This record gives sequence, C-alpha cells and structure tokens, in this order.
Amino acid sequence: MTDKQSVTGQCLCGAVNLKATKTSNKLHACHCTMCRRWGGGPVMAVDCETEVEIDGQENMSVYDSSEWAERGFCKICGTHLFYRIKESGQYIVPIGLLDGLQDVDFEGQIFIDEKPGYYDFANETDMMTGEQVFAMFANQQH
Repeated sequence: MTDKQSVTGQCLCGAVNLKATKTSNKLHACHCTMCRRWGGGPVMAVDCETEVEIDGQENMSVYDSSEWAERGFCKICGTHLFYRIKESGQYIVPIGLLDGLQDVDFEGQIFIDEKPGYYDFANETDMMTGEQVFAMFANQQH
C-alpha cells in the first residue's frame, strides 16, 4: 500500500475539478455535529495535504465555518469539495469526490463523543473525542 497518491475528482455537475498530488490512503470519519449537518451524516474523508489544484473556482463558494477552518462547495450543484484548515492550508476531501483512490484503509473516527446512537461502523478504527482532536491540533501548532 502506497503512502500518498495523486488523484483527481470533480463535483456532481463537473463545474469544479480538483487534483490532489499528496492524498493519504488513510480514511477518517468525522462525527461532529457540524459535519453531520453539512453532509447529512458523518463525513468520510482523506487528507490531501496542501497541494490541491482547483479548476472552476468561479463555480465554488467557501463557507467560513469556524475560527480555524472553512468548507468549500460547488455553488451550482452543492457538492461538498473540502474542509480546509486556515492556518496550514491543509485540505480534507470527501472520499466520494475522488476518482481512482486505491488501497484505502479506514483508519480512524473523530468526534466520537458527538456520534449519535443510531449508527455504528463495523470496522475497528482508532477513535478520538473532540477534546482529544483539539489537543492534538494544539500540540501541532507549537
């Protein structure tokens, strides 16, 4: 299994295309209330680091969802394009948007303390609470 892959993807209508050159093969699910409201369920995404090229930016809108992150979406079809960390420029991209991503390992779940009781994943993964996630990001800032 390779560590990083170059992949492309597009929104539902094809108006926004992206190319990520350093996409992780580690899949994570976010159960936070904001992600579930954004997508109607947990967000299943991969880390694409900072090297993401976007074609069709005129058809894209970005929502400033918190002090530290923003979310991009196609303003024509509404497809969720990314969750981006403002300070680092790191892109977290929904896996369903990406074509040809191979050998993906469902590695972890975050904000497990906000996950509602009406679903569970059968996969055994690492699990972190919201507090643990924020502590991890705080430690990376130093």
